[in-house]
Amino acid sequence: MRTMSLRDRLVDPKSIDRRPRRAAYALPTLFTAGNVFLGFYAIVQIIQGALAMLQNAASAHLYFQTAAIAIGVAVFLDGLDGRIARMTNTTSDFGREMDSLADCITFGIAPAVLGVVWGIQFVTPPTDLFTLDTLRHAGYFFSFIFLLCGAARLARFNITKNPIPKNPGKPDRKYFVGLPIPAGAAVVASVVYACNGEPLRWWVFSAAWLALLALLGFLMVSTWRYPSFKDINLMRPRSFLVVILLGSAIYLILFFSQPTLLALSAAYLATGIVIRIGGAVRRHFRARREHEAEQQLG
Repeated sequence: MRTMSLRDRLVDPKSIDRRPRRAAYALPTLFTAGNVFLGFYAIVQIIQGALAMLQNAASAHLYFQTAAIAIGVAVFLDGLDGRIARMTNTTSDFGREMDSLADCITFGIAPAVLGVVWGIQFVTPPTDLFTLDTLRHAGYFFSFIFLLCGAARLARFNITKNPIPKNPGKPDRKYFVGLPIPAGAAVVASVVYACNGEPLRWWVFSAAWLALLALLGFLMVSTWRYPSFKDINLMRPRSFLVVILLGSAIYLILFFSQPTLLALSAAYLATGIVIRIGGAVRRHFRARREHEAEQQLG
C-alpha cells in the first residue's frame, strides 16, 4: 500500500488542479498567530519587569528572562510556518504578508523594547564624560535603528524575487541577502537569556550593547551573504554524523541552554562577516596574481 505524503493528504478531492483543502491554509497561519502572541507576550513581560525593577523586586530579572525565552521560541516557530507552507503547498500572498507583520512585531518591536529597558534603563550614573540622559537617548536611537533596519529588511525581502548577495556563493545553494531579522532578534534574546535577565548596570557594558544593536541593524540592511538552510530536507535519510551532531545539539540546548544558544546565535551572526572578509581577501589575492601574471607576460 502506497504511503501518502502530507501534501497528498491535504489535496481537495474535488479540485481539478490538485489544490489543497481550504482548511490546510490555516495550518501555517496558526504558527504565525503563535509568533504574534509570543511577541505580544514578550512586550508584556518587559513592561512587568520594568515595573518590578522600579519596586526593587528580587524577581524582576525573571520577567526579562521570560521575554527572551518567548522571542527564542518565536524564532523556532518562524522557521516552521514557512517550511510547513511549502510542504503542504499552501503558500499564499496573505500568508507572506501576515508572516512579515508578525516578524516586525516579534523580531522588531519586542527586541527593540528589550534592548532599551534591559540594556539602558537601569544603568548606574556614568562618569563625567557624559550624562545618563545622553546614554539613554543613545539607547533609544540605536534600538530604533535596529527596528527600522529590521522593517526595511522585511520590506526588501517581500519585493525581491531573486535576491543576489554582493558576494554570491554556489549557484546550487540558497542564501539570505543580509542578516534575517529573526536571527538578529535571536542574538538579542540569547544575550539577555545568558545573563539570566539581569539588567545591565555598568555603562561600559551598555555602550557595548548599543554597538551590538548598531551592528545587527547594519547587517540586516547589508547585502552580505547568510546561509538560509531552506534547501535542507528533513525527510531524507541522513548520515550518522548528522544524527550525532543533531543529537548533541539537542542535548546541549536542553541541559546547557544559555551558553549553547548564545554560541549558536553568535556563530550565525559571525558567518556573514567571515564570508564577507574571506571573499574580500580572495579577490585581493586573485587580483594580485592576475597583475603579476600580466607583468610577466609584458
